[in-house]
Amino acid sequence: MPRLSLGARLALLFAACTAVVSLLAGILFSRASEAHFIELDQQLLNSRLPVLQRLVEGVDSPAALAPRLPALKEELAHQTDLALRLRGNDGQTWFNSRADLPESASTPGLSTLHGEHAAWRGLGVQLPTLQLTLLLDITHHQHFLQRMQHLIWLTVGLSALATALLGIWAARSGLRPLRQMGEIAASVSARSLTTRLPEEQMPVELAELAATVNAMLERLDDAFQRLSAFSADIAHELRTPLSNLLTHTQVTLTRPRSLDEYREALHGNLEELQRMAQMVNDMLYLAKADHGLLMPTREPLALHGEVDALLEYYTPLAEDAEVRLLRSGQATLAGDRHMLRRALSNLLDNALRFTPAGGEINVDIRESGGGIRLEVANRGEPIDAAQLPRLFDRFYRADPARRAGSSEHAGLGLAITRSIVQAHGGSITAESADGWTRFIIDLPSHSPHS
Repeated sequence: MPRLSLGARLALLFAACTAVVSLLAGILFSRASEAHFIELDQQLLNSRLPVLQRLVEGVDSPAALAPRLPALKEELAHQTDLALRLRGNDGQTWFNSRADLPESASTPGLSTLHGEHAAWRGLGVQLPTLQLTLLLDITHHQHFLQRMQHLIWLTVGLSALATALLGIWAARSGLRPLRQMGEIAASVSARSLTTRLPEEQMPVELAELAATVNAMLERLDDAFQRLSAFSADIAHELRTPLSNLLTHTQVTLTRPRSLDEYREALHGNLEELQRMAQMVNDMLYLAKADHGLLMPTREPLALHGEVDALLEYYTPLAEDAEVRLLRSGQATLAGDRHMLRRALSNLLDNALRFTPAGGEINVDIRESGGGIRLEVANRGEPIDAAQLPRLFDRFYRADPARRAGSSEHAGLGLAITRSIVQAHGGSITAESADGWTRFIIDLPSHSPHS
C-alpha cells in the first residue's frame, strides 16, 4: 500500500476533525431538540390532566364511567392529538378513546410509546379507583427529529468533503516552501555545494530548519574543500619520496656496482621508505582522531616531570643548534602519558627547527581558571596572523620557503598535537608577535569522563 503524502494526511485530518465536530454538534442539537419536545409535551399533558381527573373522579366501575363518557369525549375533541385510556386497578381496560393506541406500562409517569403508525407520549396517573393514561400524538415530532438526523449526516458528509478539498488546497499552499527546499536539496551535489536555501523567504516554522540545512551545507562544503586539499597534499607529499626512490633505484641499476655501493643505495631507499611509513602511520592516527577513536587512558601525571624528561631528550639537539631550553611552573593532571609526550614532542621539535642560533625555547606551566595552561614559546621570525589558524591543518607549512629545508617532516605534527589535545578535552591555539611564537594548550585538570 503506497504511503500517503503529508498533504493528503493533513487533508484527511482536517476532514476527520470537521466530521467529528459536526457530528458532535449535530448530536447535541438533536438531543437538545428532543429534550425540548419532551418538556413541551409534558407541559401540555400536565395542563390537560386536571380536567380529565375531575371528570372521572369517584368512578369505580365501567358502569359508573358510562354516564361520564360524553363529557370525556367532548373534552378530548377540543384537541385531536390527545387520547385517553382508563383501566381498572385489576388491569382491565374500561375506556380507549382511540382503537390504535399502543399498550402502555402500568407504572405512573411520563413514557414514550410507539404504535404501528404513530408515536405517543404518555403520562400515567394512579387514581384511587383506576389508572388514567393521557397520550399525546408526537408523530410529527419524531418525523422532525428524523429529518434533522438525516440533515446532520448530510451536513457531516458534505462538510468533511469540503474540508478535505480545502485541506488539500491549504496543505499544498502551506507545504510549497517544503517542496522548494526539496528541489534545492535535490540540486545539491559535490559540484554545487554552494547552493543555499532562502531563509528570508521561508515561514517562521521552516526558517530554523532552513538555517540548519544551510549550516550543514556550509560544513559539507568546508569538509569537501579540506578533503580535496588533503588528497592533493597527500599526492604531492608521496610523489616526492616515490620519485626519489624510483630515480635512485634506476641510477643504481644502470651499471653493476660493488656490494658496498648496493648497501649504501639500500640504506638511502630505507630512509625514504621509513619516512613514507611514518607519514602513513600519522595519517592513520589522524583518521582515528577524526572518527573519535582516540581514547586516552587517564592516570595522574606530573606535567612538569614529563616536560623535564622531554627537555633532557632534546638537550643534545638544542646544544648543537645553540638553543637554550627552559621550563617554569608545575601542575598535575589526569591524562595519557604517551599521547601527551607525543604532543609536547611535536611542539618542541617544531620549535627547535625554527629557532635561530642563540635563541631560546620556554615551556611555561601554570594553573588557570580551574584548568592547566601549558605554553611553548620560541624566538624566531613572526608568522602572519592570517596563517596562524591554518598551522594545525594537515600538510600545511606557514613559510613555503621552509619546505625544502624540512623535507623530512610531512607537516602532520601540529595536526596530531591538536587531535591529542582535543581527545583530552582541551584546546590549542597559536600566537606570534614581538619575535616570539607561542603555542598555548589549555587542558582540564581532570578527565571530563571521569
